[in-house]
Amino acid sequence: MPEPKLPRPDNAAAMGRALHALTALFPALGEGSHALNINAERTDGTEVSADLYVTIEPGAVRVEHSPEEYGRFFVLLTFALENSTVHDAVLVATTTDARPRVCGWEVRAGWLHPMDTAELHQTVTSLPADDAAPIVVCHAPVLHRPHGTTEQRS
Repeated sequence: MPEPKLPRPDNAAAMGRALHALTALFPALGEGSHALNINAERTDGTEVSADLYVTIEPGAVRVEHSPEEYGRFFVLLTFALENSTVHDAVLVATTTDARPRVCGWEVRAGWLHPMDTAELHQTVTSLPADDAAPIVVCHAPVLHRPHGTTEQRS
């Protein structure tokens, strides 16, 4: 069964927060190759997800997806931050260096907040490993909200 499609968000403030979240997230991840995954549960109970692979180099971020795939990731992040049709969302970043490491954020009050590492560790270790390198669970960096935005109740 194909995954349900998300409508386009019409909340300009949420779209702005999604853009700010990505501009805060990329430098926080640091140089290297990163796999980003956002999982969300819509208010109707449907689970949706999107992936984004990026390589961060000094002064540049390269998205390794088509514009449509990037758009799907961005739209899902926007809906998660808007908090009207999505009520539970988590963004996980896996750095795919020689020593893979993972960190995650949960969406609360219209912004990305670092996940509890114990919860993330439990989730990561329950998934089948793709290779022999163990994954190190790290504390996610705090992503600072842009000036002029206020916390919303979720």
